[in-house]
Amino acid sequence: MTKSQVEVENVVAKKVKMTPSEAIVETLLAEGVKDIYGILGSAFMDMLDLLPTAGIRFIPVRHEQSSGHMADAYTRVTGVAGVVIGQNGPGITNMVTSVAAANQAHTPMVIISPSAGTPTIGWDGFQECDQVSIFKSITKETVRVTHRSRVAETLRTAFRIAYAERGPVLYDIPRDYFYGELEDQILSPHQYRVDARGSGDPASIEKAVELLKNAKNPVILSGRGVVDANGTDVVAQIAEHLTAPVAVSYMHNDAFPADHPLAVGPIGYMGSKAAMLSIQKADVLLAIGTRLSVFGTLPAYDINYFPKDAKIIQIDINPRNIARTHPIEVGIIGDAKSASDEILKQLQRDKREVDSSRLQKINKLKEEWEQELIDLAMVEGTPINPRRALLEVRKALPDNAIIATDIGNVSSTANAYLHFNQSRRHLAALTFGNCGFAYPAAMGAQIAEPDSPTCAIVGDGAWGMSLHEISTAVEQKLPVIACVFNNKSWAAEKKNQVDFYNNRFVGSDIEAPDFAEVARSMGALGFTVDKAEDIGPAIEEALKAKRPAIIDIHVDGTMLAPPFRKDALELPTRFLEKYKHLDYQTWKDE
Repeated sequence: MTKSQVEVENVVAKKVKMTPSEAIVETLLAEGVKDIYGILGSAFMDMLDLLPTAGIRFIPVRHEQSSGHMADAYTRVTGVAGVVIGQNGPGITNMVTSVAAANQAHTPMVIISPSAGTPTIGWDGFQECDQVSIFKSITKETVRVTHRSRVAETLRTAFRIAYAERGPVLYDIPRDYFYGELEDQILSPHQYRVDARGSGDPASIEKAVELLKNAKNPVILSGRGVVDANGTDVVAQIAEHLTAPVAVSYMHNDAFPADHPLAVGPIGYMGSKAAMLSIQKADVLLAIGTRLSVFGTLPAYDINYFPKDAKIIQIDINPRNIARTHPIEVGIIGDAKSASDEILKQLQRDKREVDSSRLQKINKLKEEWEQELIDLAMVEGTPINPRRALLEVRKALPDNAIIATDIGNVSSTANAYLHFNQSRRHLAALTFGNCGFAYPAAMGAQIAEPDSPTCAIVGDGAWGMSLHEISTAVEQKLPVIACVFNNKSWAAEKKNQVDFYNNRFVGSDIEAPDFAEVARSMGALGFTVDKAEDIGPAIEEALKAKRPAIIDIHVDGTMLAPPFRKDALELPTRFLEKYKHLDYQTWKDE
């Protein structure tokens, strides 16, 4: 037991006099918090002064948005809620994007949000902002400290809700409430929150088991909840009992080991055709730990794969997600692993032989899809086919590597190429879809697992929103590798301009500095690559150096993936004479 843990145990026993800052820090220690991300500010300097002695590391970033992404990734890798903090006003509002992303990613997080001091609230003073109103719609809850005597109790509430509802919680504290004195007792987490959830309603479990027993083509969809619950092993056992293919939900490629014979890969945009064709034929779909998001189940590759007539069994820890997007046959509100354990236990009462014919069909689908991916990657590009670059990155990284992907054309195509045999390895920007996620997320993952190689896959557009954090990686000695796919464009949106706007490119071309040179000037390694065969050696050199490294991979800007939002775009119609030449009928007839 560390010195700080001993001190927490001593404080737990009884109420003692302390300052609010001390009460906050001791509560963080009780919650197992080891790192806090942010940029220092005068509003919380009294608390900041305690962190080194408490054994909590403050990790300063270059922009507060990055702090939220780092905390998000740290939580996804460790399961411990990340904590961020910033100056009242602009420091906290700079976190809006990353907190919104964590909210849609269902990542527990606590935002310590100093606000204007109580004597001046409402006077529009320096850096005053109604942060609670801003964050209400992008957090699970906003918790306000209404009196300095309640700082520990309200912080406990923030952690309780963050874990229970799987998302960020704003802890709003007037900046003058860090000072003063109070008498309080610091509780252990087991005294105010419950981490474990049950397996769900027994009658629903029983009904689900009956459906699965009688299914001719059962298929399993494994989601983020399986990762969070450490449930991939039991999902594999259910799949083996049923000889059921296992797909993973959109951008959660680590929710089932790719090397398992029954794994068919991810569904969703730029996912796996093997997964989609498997789900398309399902008569019973067991969706475990997934909210079945609308975007993640849209048609892809012109395959309208999500089954209309299949009986869906949905397991989710949050009752709000059950049947929210798709009609279901059975809903089970419970922990993904606990519910799966109970389903497996009941299924195993009946012996069942492996369906070798079905297994062969699954293998054939997988082999055909993998060959298609390789064939597409081996088409020559100028200078490099981005798919070939993704293939080379996949080959070069070790099995235990953590990979963070951004949003954009190449990052999304990575959905098809990335394979993970361990959970908590894939960190994607997910459905909030903001640029600038991958690099700070990779840094957060590196802090969570210092011994695991960590890589960010990011396009040159998104890289412009995160390259400033090279300074943070160098300062904190985080050997993160950034593979920057440089096609000199906002390629995802450029594809829309190709398909819908007759190659009229407005705002989609990028001029940028030499990213490798910029990296070197900031103290990192920098590589420029324009041949596919040089990607692996560059990654190998970066891994050996154990230093932050940026690999600027020049890829073909004409080899573009299908548009993100084909479902939400229309060919342009123009009525005013001055715009008639832009009407799609005009250029369609040319």
